Amino acid sequence: MAEIQFKEITKRYPDGFEAVKAIDLDIADGEFMILVGPSGCGKSTALRMIAGLEDITDGDLIIGGERVNDLPPRDRDIAMVFQNYALYPHMTVRENMGFALKLAKADQGEIDRKVGEAAKILDLEQHLERKPANLSGGQRQRVAMGRAIVRDPKAFLMDEPLSNLDAKLRVQMRTEVSRIQRRLGTTMVYVTHDQTEAMTLGDRVAVMRAGIIQQVDTPANLYEDPINLFVAGFIGSPSMNFVPGRVEGDTLQLPFGSTTVPEKLRAGLQASAGGGGARDVVAGIRPEHFEDAAIEGEGPDRMKFRATIDVVESMGSELYAYFDVDSDTEIRSEDLNELAKDAGMEDLSTGQHVVARLSAESGAKAGGEVELTLDTTQIKLFDPDGGRSMTHAAGDGVGARPAGASA
Repeated sequence: MAEIQFKEITKRYPDGFEAVKAIDLDIADGEFMILVGPSGCGKSTALRMIAGLEDITDGDLIIGGERVNDLPPRDRDIAMVFQNYALYPHMTVRENMGFALKLAKADQGEIDRKVGEAAKILDLEQHLERKPANLSGGQRQRVAMGRAIVRDPKAFLMDEPLSNLDAKLRVQMRTEVSRIQRRLGTTMVYVTHDQTEAMTLGDRVAVMRAGIIQQVDTPANLYEDPINLFVAGFIGSPSMNFVPGRVEGDTLQLPFGSTTVPEKLRAGLQASAGGGGARDVVAGIRPEHFEDAAIEGEGPDRMKFRATIDVVESMGSELYAYFDVDSDTEIRSEDLNELAKDAGMEDLSTGQHVVARLSAESGAKAGGEVELTLDTTQIKLFDPDGGRSMTHAAGDGVGARPAGASA
């Protein structure tokens, strides 16, 4: 096992494009670290630099206390699992898993022992004499993981290893990967664009955008206290809703109505406002913080309003109710709209679609009107100029840079 440290690492290609921009990241010995972000954010490039498959333009990469910038991949003691399984079709599972050890001229007894141990961990013992063509997708991915495990490396690197699997198998394999990592206790760096994988697997998650790490924290803290609009919109399913708002004194005006600014948000607002006064904000509201008023009605921190529902999706244990809100205030910010595009959200300068996650007992119907309540203590507020959180607890993310910051 080994600690992995990025120290101001940049990857610049010959055409001048910077895929990774001066990132700092410390991955502890034995930690399960997730790199997550949209396509093209630099997460796979960062992983490939750890493996030695990409040259480092600037900065230092430290593995186990040793600077490894100039070490070839074979000397880094790193095992990588790719999106495609890359198994040898003419070899059995046993031969595929032991091939790297055979190349290293390990004793056959040692090879058999390590393959047997890995097969037991991965529940592949009954498949050792089969060939890849006779395995399911999940079994092939476990063989690829087994090939990495037998090497007993300092760290495992996984580049979207589950993306080729169907939805049900992905859920099953997420559980398998988490179980294996905890059993082995080896440092693991896992790249994914799927925020559900990131939230369910990692000890900590590094959210990336445009080559910059936006925030590094535990999944729970990323969800509860995002540092900017991009992190807020990227983490959570369904995504956070964003609507224009305005703060005047202790009052927050939203398209749903007006409410007193919750006590826990006031300190952050006062600090970011630089002396107070009315100002426009972007309000972020997670779908689960709405509820049908008939189920959860009155309360000191609940705003009540009526909405005409466009679409209702029944998920069995809950409902997703979609409705539109109109506002006289338009959010006009180039930085904000770039963040929204990267997060896969709609243009935030026009009318907004809102999704509410309601109890299955709700009477919400498509085309009908329903009275909803909103837990105002859960509202997040963001600065329209750049999308930075105005209520982030620490004022700065762990290892984070402001959205849109240059390296």
